[in-house]
Order: sequence, then structure tokens, then C-alpha cells
Amino acid sequence: MQKKEARKLYKEKRLRLSEAERSKLDDLMLIQFQTAELPFLASLLSYWPIEENNEPNTHLFTEFLRFRNPELKVCYPVSNFETTTMYAVATDIDTPFEKKNLNIYEPGSGDIVSAGDIDMVIVPLLAFDQQGYRVGYGKGFYDKWLAECRDDCIKAGFCYFDPVDHIDDHHEFDVPLDLCITPQNVYVF
Repeated sequence: MQKKEARKLYKEKRLRLSEAERSKLDDLMLIQFQTAELPFLASLLSYWPIEENNEPNTHLFTEFLRFRNPELKVCYPVSNFETTTMYAVATDIDTPFEKKNLNIYEPGSGDIVSAGDIDMVIVPLLAFDQQGYRVGYGKGFYDKWLAECRDDCIKAGFCYFDPVDHIDDHHEFDVPLDLCITPQNVYVF
């Protein structure tokens, strides 16, 4: 399957889900995530789910990791749409978030954390394949940033749907996931 086709198909499938269906699927993904064997994490890059895109509720997964690792440094991305780059900003309970481009909430303040200092990244996606390659929104922000992460940084995705067999047009600079959580499974790549 081509990225363009997968992007269109899975955007439509996600938008057809009701709020109640998404809530149930989010809970099922949290249960699956709790079974995943993860090392101790000191730092995490998460993202604020875009409600208009019916994205999975990453707050559930982030809070589970914070509960499991009370000293966890939780970061969120800040994007530069002119250069299609991003950087991670450390947050705490008092950090203000502002709605920016494409309805993305970003932290209004905080210390910048380098990609090399992040232990795990929750990566947004629309679809993924059996090899761990994902289809995002097509701008390349995350692949550029993930290329700067350590090799042992865990790249995790959450998807309401099972994987496609193969994304035919992934590029050499696409960074595959290490695991992807669905309501029924934990896929490890």
C-alpha cells in the first residue's frame, strides 16, 4: 500500500469513529500498553492528541508512564513549519499549552531537551505496517527528529487499527517504530 492511499483511508476510518468508540479503544490500548515490557524511563517525548483528527488519547499513555516512573521528565514537541523541524520541551504540571498550527497544542515555556537525551518517543501515526514503518501526516517532522535520537530510544506508536501488510514507498530516511500498540495487540519490531 502506498503512503498516500493509507493516509487517506486511515484518516477517513479514524474520523468515522464516535467519541464513545474511541474512548473504548483508548482504554483497550492502555491495557495492552500496560503489558508491554519497558525498561526504566527517565525521559519521554509525547504529543498532545489533535481532537479534530480523532487521534488516540496519548494523555492516558503518558500518565501511565508517569505513574510507573514518578521522576519521568515528560517533553512535548514544538514545531517550526518553515523548516519542518521540531524540538522537545520539558514540561510539568504548571506548563501552559497553546494551540498552534494545524490545531497542535505546544508548550508555551520550558527547557529544551536534546533528542539524544530522550528514552522513549510516542510517535503520531495514521497507519503502520508489519515491519514497523508508519504513515504520518506527511511533513517529515518526526523522522527528522527521530534520526537524532539514540539507537536505544524506544519509538512507540498507538493505532486504533491493525497493521497493513507493507508500506511500499517508505524512504531510506523513514525511521521505523520499535513497537506499536493497538486495542488487541502489542507489535514489537
